[in-house]
Amino acid sequence: MSYWRNPSEFFQYLAENLSNAPDDDQLPAMNALSEELDISVARLREQLEVAKALGFVDVKPRTGIRRLPYSFLPAVWQSLAYAIEVDRGNFDLFTSLRKHLEMCFWHEATEGLTPEDHNQLRELMASAWAKMKGTPIRIPHNEHREFHLVIFRRLENPFVLGILEAYWEAYEAVGLNVYADYNYLTEVWNYHQEMVDAIVAGDLDTGYQALVDHTDLLYHRLGAGSPEW
Repeated sequence: MSYWRNPSEFFQYLAENLSNAPDDDQLPAMNALSEELDISVARLREQLEVAKALGFVDVKPRTGIRRLPYSFLPAVWQSLAYAIEVDRGNFDLFTSLRKHLEMCFWHEATEGLTPEDHNQLRELMASAWAKMKGTPIRIPHNEHREFHLVIFRRLENPFVLGILEAYWEAYEAVGLNVYADYNYLTEVWNYHQEMVDAIVAGDLDTGYQALVDHTDLLYHRLGAGSPEW
């Protein structure tokens, strides 16, 4: 049973021809697809461009058309990037959405973390502190991004993950990864340390409270123009 309403022929093809073999992601050549779908090559090319923008497929001269694993990120980021260009305030609105998602899914996400994930969180903390205490001081942006994404990586929900990943793309796009208020940055990472310690100890409620306090810190700083979270 199909739930599509007026889909593109290529999208319909992708949805109806999923393979159970993880390595079987190669699609027929464009001329063969055009014939199979009974549409012109020009129409297929238009639909293929949309599929590329949404992250459904990859198209390269030597490898041809290849289906990609589903990710919500490309669709969210395409829309969000445009929204931020239209109005910078849309980033703040999206930040609020991301905040509530992290709070809502905290327990489900942290319950599923593995000892390997715990070790990675510890390593990210060590790397962040080394950068902030080094000479010269460096902003641990990559660690910041990875820290939050690792916490939620085990969620089996591509839509939540896509939104969280899109937030960090936007974070970089608006330049927040170069903000350098050292005292505020230290306070942020102190909360991160509390989260990690609580996660490793299995005290997820305490970790959740650190996340909430961390969120409150962000919104107290928004008026000062330093939403480093």
